Amino acid sequence: MSTQPAAIAPDAPPAAGDGSVVAVRGAVVDVRFAGNPLPLIDDALLILPDDLAPVLVEVQAHLSETMVRAVALQSTAGLRRGARARACGGPITTPVGEAVLGRLLDVTGTPRDAGPALPVKIERRPIHRAAPPLAAQTGATSLFSTGVKVIDLLAPLAQGGKAAMFGGAGVGKTVLVMELIHAMVERYQGISVFAGVGERSREGHEMLLDMRTSDVLARTVLVYGQMNEPPGARWRVPFTALTIAEYFRDEHRQNVLLLMDNVFRFVQAGAEVSGLLGRMPSRVGYQPTLASEVASLQERIVSVGDVSVTAIEAVYVPADDFTDPAVTAIAAHIDSMVVLSRAMAAEGMYPAIDPIASSSVLLDPLVVGEEHVAVATEVRRIIEHYRELQDVISLLGIEELGADDRVLVERARRLQRFLTQPFAVTQAFTGDVGRSVAVTETIAGCKAILAGECDTWQESSLYMVGSLDEARHKEETAVAEKAAHHGAERAQ
Repeated sequence: MSTQPAAIAPDAPPAAGDGSVVAVRGAVVDVRFAGNPLPLIDDALLILPDDLAPVLVEVQAHLSETMVRAVALQSTAGLRRGARARACGGPITTPVGEAVLGRLLDVTGTPRDAGPALPVKIERRPIHRAAPPLAAQTGATSLFSTGVKVIDLLAPLAQGGKAAMFGGAGVGKTVLVMELIHAMVERYQGISVFAGVGERSREGHEMLLDMRTSDVLARTVLVYGQMNEPPGARWRVPFTALTIAEYFRDEHRQNVLLLMDNVFRFVQAGAEVSGLLGRMPSRVGYQPTLASEVASLQERIVSVGDVSVTAIEAVYVPADDFTDPAVTAIAAHIDSMVVLSRAMAAEGMYPAIDPIASSSVLLDPLVVGEEHVAVATEVRRIIEHYRELQDVISLLGIEELGADDRVLVERARRLQRFLTQPFAVTQAFTGDVGRSVAVTETIAGCKAILAGECDTWQESSLYMVGSLDEARHKEETAVAEKAAHHGAERAQ
């Protein structure tokens, strides 16, 4: 089992195998090892300046028989040529085990939550390792219920699968991931590992506070590589989180929920590193190694035996362009694809999940049952037909439609509103108590709307509710108030 080499003190005496820094260009450092075997690609080096804190770097290229090019995971400000560099004898390692639960770590596994230091003899694992062999992996067919109606109905998540929330800026990816964390706290008894990749420091603080107030921090590890850190740290932080998740899966035989926000920033950091290393860019300026980098991360997220790693990832879509190479590379590895729509967000349909573009490999009669698939298919068909008719409606008005189409449009609008729901994480802003809805209630509600039971209801009765019973109560209250209002008017 790989462990971290003994810690190297900044004032350690020079050793025969030490190298020296010959060039520093931002986050890229060139190191010469004269007459010594070169460290391998992805090996860690520790640069030991005389007057600065040690800087951890990772080898990315062999420039000659004596020179390597490395990417820094920490700031290189003040680093000079001639500084000593010592090979660590293997990849970067991260601490693992019970001691990291409840802690906030950086890419190197150093605590950043102002808490006590980790035990000196804590076990460490290298962040680079091969995925389990295909023969050892198990398929994901059991549902991972979220309580979010539109996800459970149209893009069900798999225990041990990979789900991604795709969306442009400001359409609610982070809020949705936060709600999924919140919704799973009660029903999920495994370990959670959260990787904050290239996100804002504010979001990191909010996440830590939310975890503390909801009493889930004791079963959670937070690993951050924030926006203000060097590209090397943002590039490697998902691997640190994944290594911790793999440890609990393999050694403790516990199910792990791996949350990543935001995987696009991992790709973006890789593009920055590629540019710093002088590689020729590929399509749309991305790194030529885009596909292999995404695969090296995603293919390690697997279930082994009876324990699983379930991944929920937020993916930023640049300029709402779903044909972007980074987005398509990530989407190729995903089981459940939840697509957020700016148009739906503009209409106030929250969560702004597009029912047509969202999909899941689990939406299969053999997995979720015939009824679930039939209802989901009919909901999609009606909403899609409504979208086709929207141009006609906007030009000529709904009165110009045939009777059948008019009924279908009204049901589609009611379905769209029924698939909205208030979130627990937005309660402080909206004042509405969050709702969690069982899959059976979601299916029953959609079946009732499709069957025409709600054709006479006001659309507002179905907006931002949980189950159909709640919507029915809302409708009855509205009808009673309307009747009372008319009675008061007649009395006058």
